[in-house]
Amino acid sequence: MRIPVPEMLKERAALVADSPVPPRDAATVVVVRDGADGIEAYLLRRQPTMEFAPGMYVFPGGGVDDADRTTEVPWAGPPPSVWAQRFGCSEDVAKGLVCAAVRETFEESGVLLAGPDGDSVVADTSAPQFQQARLALEAREMTFGAYLADSGLVLRADLLGAWSHWITPAFEPRRFDTRFFVAVLPEGQAVGELAREAERALWAPLSKVLEAVRAGGEGMLPPTFFTCQEIAGLAASEVLDAAERRTVRAIEPKLVEVDGELFLESDTEGLS
Repeated sequence: MRIPVPEMLKERAALVADSPVPPRDAATVVVVRDGADGIEAYLLRRQPTMEFAPGMYVFPGGGVDDADRTTEVPWAGPPPSVWAQRFGCSEDVAKGLVCAAVRETFEESGVLLAGPDGDSVVADTSAPQFQQARLALEAREMTFGAYLADSGLVLRADLLGAWSHWITPAFEPRRFDTRFFVAVLPEGQAVGELAREAERALWAPLSKVLEAVRAGGEGMLPPTFFTCQEIAGLAASEVLDAAERRTVRAIEPKLVEVDGELFLESDTEGLS
């Protein structure tokens, strides 16, 4: 896959670092639901002042904290060893990725992939205590494991699917080694107040948002754009099954110049 370098990144992309910054482990979650115009995903547009991906549409997600890897977390579903196999990483990294995926999704959207036990999920996260918890987690006033334990909840790892693995290009001053997860919006839940890092959020019909990006009306980094392309033809009920069948391997977009124009090229063949 080859896409033009977004205008806002061209100057930075022309200065490819000789010694790239080591990427930080991160997780992002494509939360989907069915809509009138086909499958929709929850997207956040980052504040234009953000250092990483300013003004770009992204899925909920963020970096893995030490606490995601090291603290006790009430857990139901596939254990870290299964996720380690899917993502080709150690079990402690895998644990951190799953915890960060669920924690960041809750912080940034209010969607909580957790329940009282392994067979249930929180049906409504609109009460004030959930918003207070989101803010406390974002401020790192408590760990996600402690929040779940104090609330009598368990993380529902079985509500996630492993989708892909992308590494930020070498020219970026902030780089992430990001594993992409998919999840279906739990029945009864709705997104909450807008996350502080975002200036806008929406449920986007993927067919329409892809058209807008192709026309230059909206901005997306290659991993987000390609993931939207892959999922656009599915129904929400098909996404987790599709994730089970996928090959997950690391993809790092490379900068290439074609006829004087800069492009980001990614080897995505054989992934879907």
